[in-house]
Amino acid sequence: MVKNIGLFWLKDDFRLKKNSALTEATQKHNQVVVFYLYKKKKFENQESQKWWVGKSLEEFKKQLHTYNINLEIVKVDSYKSFFERLFKRKNFSIYWNKTYEPDYLKFDKYLSENFKSNGIKFNIMKGNLLNEINEVKKGDGTPFKVFTPYWRTAEKFYIEKIPQQEKKISKCKKRTSFFENTMHEKEIYPKKKWFKKFEKYWEPSEEKALKELKNFIKERIENYSEARNFPNLIGTSKLSPYIKHGQIHVETIWQECAKIKKKNINKYLTEIGWREFNHSLINFFPHMIKGNYSKKFDKFPWEKNHKFLTAWKKGLTGFPIVDAGMRELYFTGWMHNRVRMIVGSFLVKHLLINWIEGEKHFKNCLLDYSKANNVSGWQWVAGSGADAAPYFRIFNPILQGEKFDKEGEYVKKWVKELKNVPKKFIHKPWELKDEKILKLGSDYPSPIVIHEKARIKALEAFKKI
Repeated sequence: MVKNIGLFWLKDDFRLKKNSALTEATQKHNQVVVFYLYKKKKFENQESQKWWVGKSLEEFKKQLHTYNINLEIVKVDSYKSFFERLFKRKNFSIYWNKTYEPDYLKFDKYLSENFKSNGIKFNIMKGNLLNEINEVKKGDGTPFKVFTPYWRTAEKFYIEKIPQQEKKISKCKKRTSFFENTMHEKEIYPKKKWFKKFEKYWEPSEEKALKELKNFIKERIENYSEARNFPNLIGTSKLSPYIKHGQIHVETIWQECAKIKKKNINKYLTEIGWREFNHSLINFFPHMIKGNYSKKFDKFPWEKNHKFLTAWKKGLTGFPIVDAGMRELYFTGWMHNRVRMIVGSFLVKHLLINWIEGEKHFKNCLLDYSKANNVSGWQWVAGSGADAAPYFRIFNPILQGEKFDKEGEYVKKWVKELKNVPKKFIHKPWELKDEKILKLGSDYPSPIVIHEKARIKALEAFKKI
């Protein structure tokens, strides 16, 4: 045991199971302090995640106390200025897990150089991916740009590495403090209590994440391949916020899935593969974080239409499946994946509004917001990304609704104005001519565009690039 204090820098790692850096710290030090850096500016455009992070800190603090470990939240203006002060203190060793985004990995190099030059022991451990970013490349050493060959290689690479012996967290001798001017986790919550609605749907904790995984494997994974397309069903795992915030490690998901002998589990693991692929993309092609992966899209004739963008955000487009998705997002901080594709396609192809506007809105609203997944997902829909949907793939919101929400259950759940509309008209209420049931333009908006005309206009715009 090392006599000085072990520090663990907590980022998206709210778990005890498979938390390499925290485990290492507890095994080498009698006293460990976990610290979280709250940078207000980072959350300016991520309002929903303030609630999840605040709740996660509250829950994780309780977990750590049973191991005699303090969790301290430090308010900072910049990570760099915080660590510059920390370099001057010598009574600690520090541990953290990687965050697989270009800025964080670049900052890891800066920290490594400075901890080394100041004689401070540090250890950077593998983060919440199956494989390290640089481990999965083509035979010629270049990164993959297409998912299928990427995942074929990545999956094989990971299988060859396991099984791995999991180390467990050790209990410390006594709790200790390290930082001054710490803050309470409740200070992170948004001032207005609108986030209370989330408490009806989510419990941000490691215990809940593991329970959800167990239930998913037991009850739904076998039918996942088909059921995941229907937003009226609980057919997906709904683990994405827990994965994003590290309440569960993707290795745990993989290993639990590998234990069972059920058909179709590979389809779910392929979705984990997409997450791996998206992280690979943003690190090898970081320009796509702020703009188009495909440069030819820099010349695309996007339109600026504040009225249309606002209608889309509020779920008032007049297209029921689109509006249901946007309202589900508002009330729950989450949206069904099939519907994410529908609302995304509608914004960029029916309204010709830049995907960046959609990405920003999702960033602000999604509890599972991940830079890699969000940017890659939006560019897939827009056609500007790597291995993207072809430009002529324009989701018809009427047909998508009729195919995947045949009875209109999903729409009626979130668009209450349409609860009495017969299923024949639920996805095209403008064809209903009975004002006793629905007054279009008053009870519910008329469509802001006509699908057929919007489709032709989109195809003309794509021809220009």
